[in-house]
Amino acid sequence: MSAITASKYIPIEDYLATEEAAQEKHEYYKGEVFAMAGAGIAHNRIVRNATTEIDNFLKGKPCEIFPSDLRIYIEGNSLFTYPDLTIFCEPLKMFKNRTDTATNPTVIIEVLSKSTQDYDRGSKFKLYRDLPSLKEYILISSTEVLVEKYKKQADNKWQFTAYNKGGESFEIETIELAVVINSFYRGVAFQE
Repeated sequence: MSAITASKYIPIEDYLATEEAAQEKHEYYKGEVFAMAGAGIAHNRIVRNATTEIDNFLKGKPCEIFPSDLRIYIEGNSLFTYPDLTIFCEPLKMFKNRTDTATNPTVIIEVLSKSTQDYDRGSKFKLYRDLPSLKEYILISSTEVLVEKYKKQADNKWQFTAYNKGGESFEIETIELAVVINSFYRGVAFQE
């Protein structure tokens, strides 16, 4: 998804009211609204595969996974955003009693594309780190076999690990799920 910026300051209340009627999703950051572009087939297959793997594992467990229609609000920096996948391991805390915006994700998963990878790895991850509840941030490439994981340590530093072999096992430690990376890439053909 790529962002297209608005040109004037918009209050949060106006953003939320407009977003309810919008045909497409928009991020909000410090008074600016950013239109989010659609995703390609590889991106969508990865999201589908990851959702299936994680949701099947979580059946009967206290954590739950949500797709990108659940908006996340980060009070520490005013970002409203739509991660590709979000896992919650505590009861959902909703922003101002809304049913479409949560504030306490435990794990955020973003699927990278050429147009979003720099933002997702850099500025967006910096903004996500303002979420006190966040324990893991996972990036899955849609252009090559690559999963990157950031795990919050006891001292609030983030440990980075990269996985780039399809048969390699990868663990989402917070939910104790070990999965072979190839399972995320079922049906994905990379374009040259």
